Amino acid sequence: METATTTKWAIDKAHSEIRFKVKHLMISSVTGQFNEFGAEAELEGEDLSGARVSFWADTASVDTGAADRDKHLRSGDFFDAENYPKLAFQSTGLERSGDTWKMTGDLTIKDVSKPITLDVHWAGVARDPWGHTKAGLTVSGRIDREQWGLNWNAALETGGVLVSNDVRIQCEVQLVQHD
Repeated sequence: METATTTKWAIDKAHSEIRFKVKHLMISSVTGQFNEFGAEAELEGEDLSGARVSFWADTASVDTGAADRDKHLRSGDFFDAENYPKLAFQSTGLERSGDTWKMTGDLTIKDVSKPITLDVHWAGVARDPWGHTKAGLTVSGRIDREQWGLNWNAALETGGVLVSNDVRIQCEVQLVQHD
């Protein structure tokens, strides 16, 4: 019986995006990203079977393209970056579901850990022109920000709230294999 070889991978930051979208005024979406992040993965074989993934982002690196909004997101109303400089994800399982995978894990924000499930599309493995082995994947999901204590909001005169609780996660990730 042949056993799969375990390989170690790190995120290729130059070819990866960690983004989120949140409804604003309940009529449009604001996109944000984290500029400082890292991830490591251990894969068994040529796909996600048996993979173990860990990810972190520097909460002070949140960037929505609006300095005042970014300052507010770093404050105690949201990420409280001074007291909680990192958010993290640790996978706990992966299950194939047709052409995609369901990755379960624990998301920790402001020292609160909650289980989440993310959809992962595995794009495969390739070698770049410099001989590095790369893997590509798209990760998406949704969370309710209030479960992690990100509770700030403002009621609107017309009904509804300024910022939705629903946060859509959208990541394009390229991993590079360690030698």
